[in-house]
Amino acid sequence: MVKSSKLRIAFIHPDLGIGGAERLVVDAALGLQSLGHSVDIYTSHHDQHHCFDETRDGTLSIHHVIPPLPRSIHGKFHIMFAHARQLHLTMHLMCTSAHQYDVFFVDQLSTCIPFLRTFCGKRVVFYCHFPDKLLANGAYVEDQRGKNVSILKYIYRFPMDWLEEATTTQADLILANSKFTARVTKSHFSSLRHQLKVVYPGINIEAYISPTDPSDPDIPQVASQRRTLLSLNRFEMKKNAALAIEAFAILRNKDPSTSDVRLVLAGGYDPRLEDNIRTLKSLIELAQFNDLTCNVITPLQSRVPVPSFPKMTPNEPDILLLLNFTTAQRSGLLQAQSTLALLYTPANEHFGIGPVEGMICGLPVLACDSGGPTESIVDQPADQRTGWLYRPQPSVWAQALKEICNLSETDRKALSQRARDRAQTMFGMEAMAKSLEEVLEEAVSMGPVSRTGMWLVMSAVLGLLVVLIFRYGSFSG
Repeated sequence: MVKSSKLRIAFIHPDLGIGGAERLVVDAALGLQSLGHSVDIYTSHHDQHHCFDETRDGTLSIHHVIPPLPRSIHGKFHIMFAHARQLHLTMHLMCTSAHQYDVFFVDQLSTCIPFLRTFCGKRVVFYCHFPDKLLANGAYVEDQRGKNVSILKYIYRFPMDWLEEATTTQADLILANSKFTARVTKSHFSSLRHQLKVVYPGINIEAYISPTDPSDPDIPQVASQRRTLLSLNRFEMKKNAALAIEAFAILRNKDPSTSDVRLVLAGGYDPRLEDNIRTLKSLIELAQFNDLTCNVITPLQSRVPVPSFPKMTPNEPDILLLLNFTTAQRSGLLQAQSTLALLYTPANEHFGIGPVEGMICGLPVLACDSGGPTESIVDQPADQRTGWLYRPQPSVWAQALKEICNLSETDRKALSQRARDRAQTMFGMEAMAKSLEEVLEEAVSMGPVSRTGMWLVMSAVLGLLVVLIFRYGSFSG
């Protein structure tokens, strides 16, 4: 295996917005850069007003290639257009600068893999966040049969699912973000012969523990002397932020001593996505149904308009909904002395960077007892605890929140130190970067690419693209 050589690496990621997958890509690129490697990120979507700071301030080299195809038509055909948009991105890369890279790092969509290997002759490492075929009909629940779908959707999804598996298996090396994801992927991709290596997402620890600038104008928006329960997640139905609101409502009703506690729901919000719009609306309706005051805000420089809702409470609401928080706001909330805990509401989450963000800042974490959080959080024994893992039931969570709110100062400090130690040891950006470096060097050392067996896959992909172009033409004409 080649050692100590500095690699030229191209990352291919479909949408550089604000989310866990995007945070991983950014931190992976930063970590590899810090080790002396050259990294470029290619993407089909990069909104300068809806992205992480490092992707717009020159820290990372971003190549935004705008595709001629939409994300969907009337909210339909998302995955078909996702494949087509990535093929457009791949063709641009192959026709311009692919020759200058030693290896490709691909995540989320695997469509491009056989093309990169065949026409560029370079090795490809694929990072699996979670199989799309298992998310097409809602949140995945392990050991539970999927929902019944219509015959039309089955006909539509079958080639999409086949394509995902066929192109994923073409990767030279496959990584997974957790043991949970690795196990599920192997069990549902029957043709996959690879052994998936787990590389946990790592975070830039310094970015989370560095003091915030008190003069930052966005900080006063979120600062409060009230004790705070914090949730960091995109505004999507599958993230189940409703669980936090329902548990918070029960806590406030049953424990008068928590009347000073507020809940902050902060995360990425994209007004282009119907799911984001519906999720925000439903959360506000749920809060108001439980007689909790709320308000919706965005950072001062945000280009995303604040949606208008009736009966908002601008000053000290019970629930603050923060759309597209800045890095400073995130750090300010996580580091605030008034913040009691981080609530991580998704069940069966593939990994979930949120618990790690909370632990590195010394916060107790409350999460669901399934998926990736069971690997990042220690629930038992109590003297090793870094957080709590419970089934996603509001009454159960409310009881856990009561325990968290009433922790003694001694217990809180001890838990805080354990959380920091675990996050630094297992989930730092340096640990992730070194693991990725080893994998990328292993891929390069594999030598020339054998093109046998890839033509069938590429023909199927190209056939899909031709069909899509004709279909899109008929829709748009």
